[in-house]
Amino acid sequence: MSTAAITPGDDAITLDRKVPAHGGLNLRLLRIEVRRLLRNRRTLIFATIMPLAFFLLFSSGSAGRIGRGDYNAYTMINFALYGALVAACAIGASVSIERAQGWSRQLRLTPLTGRAYIATKLLTALVGSLAPVVILFIAGALRHSSLPTDAWVTSFLLTWLMGGLFASLGLFVGYVVPTENGMQILGPLLAILAFGGGLFVPYDVLSPTMQTVARFTPMWGPVRSPAGR
Repeated sequence: MSTAAITPGDDAITLDRKVPAHGGLNLRLLRIEVRRLLRNRRTLIFATIMPLAFFLLFSSGSAGRIGRGDYNAYTMINFALYGALVAACAIGASVSIERAQGWSRQLRLTPLTGRAYIATKLLTALVGSLAPVVILFIAGALRHSSLPTDAWVTSFLLTWLMGGLFASLGLFVGYVVPTENGMQILGPLLAILAFGGGLFVPYDVLSPTMQTVARFTPMWGPVRSPAGR
């Protein structure tokens, strides 16, 4: 038996694989992730219907003034933020399901880098968190929420972006806990943070002790900023 040496040439097979631009981050991959998100109706419904129901329950026909707006605007922004962060966290935590199903393993066979994969998840979370914000702001307009024009725009953008940032929390939980426990941990955790940070209860009516606690929760900054107080 004889062996032939393989020398570089036109017919040689090379195993070098160049990393594409931006680590493989591209619009096609983002579209695939968004389509997968749209098929997950349970997450979208949970992140939009529940905050909308809370807003319709707690909003008032004769709303008092809070900051530059009224109570309805305050409630609208808070529940829109809650819906956005629930959607973002759920999308981030979906990495645990992808790991269990082998999707992450398939992606590792491609030139896609880890940073590009995380960036794609964050962008997908921003897309997913947009739906509850749009629905809540439409509901707020129909309920005659009072805000200056510039506050409508800035509150919408800040609520959407700040809610989408919580995808990082979902990613963290998705990577450190088993598949079936991701949202079981995130659901109660988000509710506790929302109560403690003044998202469900106006910050100004909290006790001095709870107001101090609220300042150390990740909800406090987003809750205080969008309403312009």
